[in-house]
Amino acid sequence: MTVYRQTNKNNKKFNDRSKNYLNEIKRKQQHQAKFIRMFIVFCLFLLGMALGFCYAGLNSDFCAKHFGENSAITKFFDKLATSSDNTSNPEFTLPFGPKRKNVLLLGVDASENENDLWTGTRTDTIILVNIDPRTKSVNALSIPRDSKVYLPGNHGVQKINAAHAIGGVDMTVKTVEDTLGVKVDRYIMVHDNAVKSIVEALGGVDVYVEKNMHYNDYSGHLHINLTKGYHHLNPAEAVGYLRFRHDPMGDIGRTHRQQWFLRGVLAELKKPENITKLPDIVSVARKYVKTDMSLYELTQFAMMAKHLDMDKIEIATLPGAPNKRGAISYWILDPDKTQDVINRLIYRQTESVDEAAQVSASVVYSENKSAEAQSIINELKTSGINVACQSHISKTHSQFVAHSAKITNQYYNNLKKTNPSIAGYQFVYEPSMYLCADTDFTIVVAGK
Repeated sequence: MTVYRQTNKNNKKFNDRSKNYLNEIKRKQQHQAKFIRMFIVFCLFLLGMALGFCYAGLNSDFCAKHFGENSAITKFFDKLATSSDNTSNPEFTLPFGPKRKNVLLLGVDASENENDLWTGTRTDTIILVNIDPRTKSVNALSIPRDSKVYLPGNHGVQKINAAHAIGGVDMTVKTVEDTLGVKVDRYIMVHDNAVKSIVEALGGVDVYVEKNMHYNDYSGHLHINLTKGYHHLNPAEAVGYLRFRHDPMGDIGRTHRQQWFLRGVLAELKKPENITKLPDIVSVARKYVKTDMSLYELTQFAMMAKHLDMDKIEIATLPGAPNKRGAISYWILDPDKTQDVINRLIYRQTESVDEAAQVSASVVYSENKSAEAQSIINELKTSGINVACQSHISKTHSQFVAHSAKITNQYYNNLKKTNPSIAGYQFVYEPSMYLCADTDFTIVVAGK
């Protein structure tokens, strides 16, 4: 009987640990899904400005033809093009000089007051974006909304997403600065309804739907009826595609779909003919975007945005672990790993790779990508890299995941020269979550 009870206790401990681990993974997946959705709007906002300036601000005849000679849009871009501060360099190839900037990107949830979209709302998504004008590169640090922090002004311990509901954007900025030890230069707030409205303004988005998707939620007014293949999604279909999660991959699949959707939106924005839709996009931004940036600053960031390569953006999430105190669930930040991530993404501190040192790698791949994965493994071994682990994984988005501080974006770009098969993979810094083994980096070879 004693042995039986001890076995039950051990099984219970194992089940509890397994449940906590699965809950942690689920929490990270949900947070990443919101991170991607928020980044979609951020890119749309900047690239929309870039399109307007590139195609309209430098061509007054184009503006007059499409919007009218005396329209507000024509006058707006004509003023930008003839600004006395920037007539000698209208493209602003080095915005703000060489100094890096930290921009706090905030996504707020729905407000009960239709006349005020911002007051009293919680920040559903918090991303600190570090922009380096000299290298035209962007690092994005995602801050979990449940992070346990101290709020300024004697408000005590709270989740970080409560800062905006209590003290508005000023308290949110102050909380981020105090918690991470960084300086926030500017902020951009985006409302939850922005994506749907921008897709409507663009007239739809081309996306490859990787599987049949059928789902009806009558109480939530959500109806999804998509078949596998290429589609030009309208606003309602886009919402369904982004929210669909009823498949074996759960939130992982939804996160990947949002990444593919982002690429489809960016492709639409790059089409010259979409400049005629600029007034509608600007109107959406005016309603659903709030920022303390001046028109001049927005234009400078927008001009830099057109040079950005989405595959070279480095992203990370503040490391930590879930913890429940009573009925409240917190994300407890790991102090050492959090500082490591901040040093790397915000302060750009990296380590150099000793050419004599052995670098280890993991390769995980979809079942239909076995041949491609084997080719990558052979290339890595030829480069002198120890492939310590390889296994199957269900993913639809290829990534290069760095686990070590010495594996930088520059290292990845150099590796692509001798290993061209990994070109175009999204770069992620994740020092604590290993997909296969404790290695310096992991290559995720995904398939549709």
